[in-house]
This record gives sequence, C-alpha cells and structure tokens, in this order.
Amino acid sequence: MSLFPSGHATHPQWRMAASLVLAQLRAQMALPEYAHSPSLGLLYITDHYAPEAQDLLDFLSAELPEVTDWAGTVGVGVSANNAEYFDEPALSVLLCDLPAHHYRVFSGVAPLGLGFEPHTALVHADASTPDVAELIAEMAERTATGYLFGGLAASRQGTVQFAMGGDGNMRGQGAARGVFSGGLSGVAFAEDVALISRVTQGCLPVSKVHEVTAVDGHVLLELDGEPALGVLLRDLQVSLDLQGPQRSPALQKALEVVRSTLVGLSSPGQDSVDRSGHFGADVLVRHIIGLDPARQGIAVAHPLEVGLRLAFCQRHVQAARADLMRICAEIREELEPEMWPADLATPGAGGSAAVAPQPARRIAGAVYVSCSGRGGPHFGGPSAELQILRHALGDVPLAGFFAGGEIARQHLYGYTGVLTVFTTPA
Repeated sequence: MSLFPSGHATHPQWRMAASLVLAQLRAQMALPEYAHSPSLGLLYITDHYAPEAQDLLDFLSAELPEVTDWAGTVGVGVSANNAEYFDEPALSVLLCDLPAHHYRVFSGVAPLGLGFEPHTALVHADASTPDVAELIAEMAERTATGYLFGGLAASRQGTVQFAMGGDGNMRGQGAARGVFSGGLSGVAFAEDVALISRVTQGCLPVSKVHEVTAVDGHVLLELDGEPALGVLLRDLQVSLDLQGPQRSPALQKALEVVRSTLVGLSSPGQDSVDRSGHFGADVLVRHIIGLDPARQGIAVAHPLEVGLRLAFCQRHVQAARADLMRICAEIREELEPEMWPADLATPGAGGSAAVAPQPARRIAGAVYVSCSGRGGPHFGGPSAELQILRHALGDVPLAGFFAGGEIARQHLYGYTGVLTVFTTPA
C-alpha cells in the first residue's frame, strides 16, 4: 500500500477549488511513494458548496476516472494536514490505495448486501434521521469488530452525503447519482484493511469515579449514596450559598466553575479513567444542564440509570491539547515493533540513532473527524488542532470534517475528535 494522495483548497467558486485540489492530487500521484491509481476517494466539503454537491462530485469523478468509488459528507469546516477551513468555502480529498475487494461503499439506496464481511466501517450520518443513535449501534453490530468511525453531517444549507460505487450498485437506482440526504452512508472495510482509531474527549477528570445510586430520569439524585449536588460541590471545592447576596464574587466564581464542569459516564464495571488520568474510549461526556437544590440533584443531558459510573470533568485548552497529543502518542506506540531485534538488544547497541528500532508499520493516510464546537479557537489559534496532529504524526496525508456529532465504536459522541489512520508495513 502506497501513500494516499490528498488535496485541499478554498475558493468562492467550487470549480476553481476543485481544480486546485486536482492539481495537488495529480502531482502526488506522479511521485513514486504515492499511489498511482487509487480507487476510493473520500470527499469532504464545507456547507458553502452543499448546493453544488452533485456538480462537484460529477466533476471530480470525470477528472479522476481511476477513482471508481466515492464517499464523504458536508461539515461546517473541513480539515487537511496542518490546516483547517472553518466557515469558508473549501473541500478536502483523500484518495485511498485499497484493493476494490477490500471495501464496499454503502448508503440507504445501496445498503450492504450479502457476500461482504465488514470488519470496520467509516460512517457518515444525518442528524435529522429518526433514531440515528440506534441505527449507528445496529451498524456496529453488523461489523466483526463492532468498530465504526466517522460523524454526523453538519450544514446550514442542506445536509448531503456522498456515496458512489464503481460496481454498479449505486447508479441507476431512481434519481440517485451519488449524492444523498438522510440516513447512513460510508465505506465498510474488510479485515485486510489495517487501521488504528482513537477518540480524544478533550477534557480531563477533576474527581474520582463515583457510582450512580439514585436517579429520576435525567436528574442525578445520589452518588455513592450521598446527595449528588453535595458531592459535586465537594469535588469542585466550591460552595453555593444561595441564601447570601446573589451577586457576591464568591457565588459568581462558584457558578462559573460549575458551568464549566461536565460529567463522564460509563457502564458498570468499566474503568472510566486510565492510569494516565484520562478518560477511556467508552466514556460519554455530557453537559450539566441544571441544578435541583430542593432535591440536591444535578440535571444531565443524558438518560441516567442506577449503577452507571460517573466522574466530573472540565474542558479547556490545556486539556484538549494534552488529550489530543495522548491519542497521537498511542497510535505511534502501536506502529512501533513490540520488541527490539536481538542484535540491537546487546550492551552498547543503544543510544545510536542508526540502530534505533524502526516502525513495523507506517501511516498511509488518515481521517480526522472533529466536533464543530472544537477547531482552532478551542485549541488556542487558527488550525492549532491540525498543527498538533502534524507535529505528533508527521507529514501524513489527511482529510476530514467538523461534524455535528462524532462516531466511534457504537457510540455517538459530542465535543470529541476521532482520529483514524490506515497503516501499511514499513
């Protein structure tokens, strides 16, 4: 597997932006280390181009006849290596060098049929689809690993998804020509497609893990048998003196701390917080939407049940940067060999760059789906989020979008980033 060609551009006119991307793709496809005839294209556009989505797909597929399959969607922003385009007309493309029998493009018009065993899947979904979270969970059950990655389309002028296959499954079915609205679409991958995926929550726990012992719908009443509001205030080391002056500096500061606090929820028996002090991938971070002083309760933007594990957490620039760097480090560790070769483990062999262990695998391309509420401002500056990725992973081909919700495993997240890299033997 060669490196995946990638391109990105912004321009008020979609055809000019697409032409700039084509020039980048063709230049890379002429280089020896890049794929010369990739068959799968991932296309992400900002919502400025949503009305011209069909024309844009037709143009790219005509100019790149070797790319027989396309998938993608729309976001309020798109991402590329070292750059993000937020709230401006832009597109980002990644051409994947995968054998055609190792993947299948699917959509509501052409769902996955018999004869292909999905191992993992890239999924794009429309948030307005009824029971979208349940549909995502059902899709995860259809894969051998239960692992999905992707996100919800985000647009202010029409939600679109791209799904076009070169085996005849997509064309000729009604008016479908590769651009859809509603439901799920994406690419299912066979076991032969090696990839590594990680979720960054962008927040850090500020309390120990508690057990939920009493609830009323979305209202958390007790933690570890104690009134939930009291536990929250104790963990945050603040006091809400509601009997005192309503504009006192101490009360205002305490309210600010509470407003900046969220909850991380996980199933009974799961390790919510790992040894490094970060949340695990199965933790769902949800907002605190209100307090109930009369019952000493906390209202949470998620259905609650007794037995759940809960830790309070906070989101800020430092936490977001640290957690993003953490998942990049985990991916790099997986790319390294599990042990040193025997001839390099002898005394005196260490310390030389010439004999350092070489990665067993390398990154051929990457897809990054981040929340539309993140992006540069959340990380301290324009494109700062993507610059962290490049600094940690190197100059790897990358495409992605800023979503209305992120998909990882069978879960639908919010305010997270989902980084997936396709790997090949070094």
